[in-house]
Amino acid sequence: MKSSFKLGLMLPATALVLSACTLAPKYERGTLPVADQFPTLATAQGESAETLPWQKVFLDPRLQSVIYEALVNNRDLRIATLNAERVRAQYSVQRASLFPGVNGTVSGRRGDTGTGTDTESYSADIGASWELDLFGRVRSLSNAALNTYFASAENQKAAKLSLISSVATAWLTLGADQEQLRLSRETLRLREESLSLTQKRFDLGATDALGLRQEQTLTEQARADVAQLEALVQQDKNALRLLVGVEVEAANLPNALPENAVLSDLPVGLPSEVLLKRPDVVAAEFDLKAANANIGAARAAFFPRISLTGAVGKASTDLNKLFDGADTWSFAPSISVPIFAGGANIAGLESSKKARDIALATYEKSIQTAFRDVADALAVRSTIDTRLTAQTRVVEAASETEALSRARFDRGVDSRLTLTDAQRTLYGAQQGLITTRLTRALNLTRLYAATGGGLQ
Repeated sequence: MKSSFKLGLMLPATALVLSACTLAPKYERGTLPVADQFPTLATAQGESAETLPWQKVFLDPRLQSVIYEALVNNRDLRIATLNAERVRAQYSVQRASLFPGVNGTVSGRRGDTGTGTDTESYSADIGASWELDLFGRVRSLSNAALNTYFASAENQKAAKLSLISSVATAWLTLGADQEQLRLSRETLRLREESLSLTQKRFDLGATDALGLRQEQTLTEQARADVAQLEALVQQDKNALRLLVGVEVEAANLPNALPENAVLSDLPVGLPSEVLLKRPDVVAAEFDLKAANANIGAARAAFFPRISLTGAVGKASTDLNKLFDGADTWSFAPSISVPIFAGGANIAGLESSKKARDIALATYEKSIQTAFRDVADALAVRSTIDTRLTAQTRVVEAASETEALSRARFDRGVDSRLTLTDAQRTLYGAQQGLITTRLTRALNLTRLYAATGGGLQ
C-alpha cells in the first residue's frame, strides 16, 4: 500500500519535471535588420527621447490637461485596454490547463423492478482530471497565450503613445490655425482701410481704376483666407474633441501657437536602444515568441497524450443517508497515441512553422518601419532650425520692404503695383513663418512618438 502511495506521488512529480521542457525551438533574438546608426543624429544634450515621460516633452499646462482628458475618455484607447484585459483572461483559461480540474456531481435514480417494488439509488462524487504534460503540449500552448497577452499589453501602450501624439498634433495645429486666422483678420482689416482710402482717391480722380482693382483683389483674397481659416479652426476643434472623447474646455484651447509648448531638444540614442523599446516592435516580438511556442505544441501532437481521471464519493439507496453510505472510488488513466490522422499533425506542424516565419518577417518589418520613422524625423530635425531662422529673416526683410514701399508710394515715387507686391510678399512670409514654427513643433512630437516615448 505504501509503495502504491509513493508511486502516486512520484507520477505527478515526474510529470511536472518533464513538463518544464517543451519541444518548441529555442528563441534567440537575431541581429537588427537595419543600420547600426541613424543617418542623422540629434546632437542636443540631455535625457534621450525614448526615456522621457510625455509630461516632460509637452510643457504647456493647457496641452497637458487636454492629454490627460484624452487618456481617460478616448474610446480607441478604451477598446485597446479592454482587448488587453480580454487576452489576459484567455491566458488565464489556457494556463488553468496546467493544473488538475476538479468537479463535483450528485445524481439519483429511481425505477420499477417489474415486481411492484421501487428501487432508489443516489451517489455524490468529486472527480479530478489532469493531462500529464510529458511533451510540453499544454505548456507550449500556455506560453503562446502568455506571449499573446504580452503583445496585447504592448499594443495598448502603442495606442496610448499614438493618442498622446495625435492629441498634441491636433492641439498644436489648432493653435497655428488660430494664429493664421488672426493674421488674416488683421490683414483684411488693413486692406479694407486701404481699399476705402483708394476708393476715395479714385472718386476724386487722384488714382486710376487699375489701382482700385488691385486693392479690391487683395482685400477679397484676404476675405477668402479668413473664411477658409474659420472653417479650418472649427475642423481642428472637431478633431480634438473626437480624440479627447469629451468637450474640451475653452480655457485649454490655444488661441495661437505657443513658442515653448514642446521641449526644444530631443536627443536620440542608438537604434538598438530606441527601436527595441517601441511598443509596436515589442508587441511584434511577443507575437513571434507566441508563434515559436505554437511550434512546440504542434510537435507534441505527434507524441502520446496521457490523462489521469479519478473520483471518490458516496453511494446509498436512501437520499437522507447518502453521506453515511458506502464509499466509492474510481481511477481511470488513459493514453491516446496518434497512429493515423490523415496528415493533420504534419500539416499542423507545417502551418505553425509558416506562422512563425510570417511573425518573424512582421517583426523585422516593424523594426525597419520604426527605423525609417525615426530617421525621417531626424532628417527634418537637422534642418528645421535653419529653416526657421531663414524664414524669420524673410519676415523681417519683407516687413521693412513693405514699410519702404508704402513711404515711397505716399511720396509718389513708387507705383501702386510695387506696394501691392510688397504687401503680398509680407503676408506670405508671415504665413510661412507660422507654418515653419508648426512644422518644428510637430517634428518634435513625431520624433518623440517614433522613439517609443517614455512608456517602457
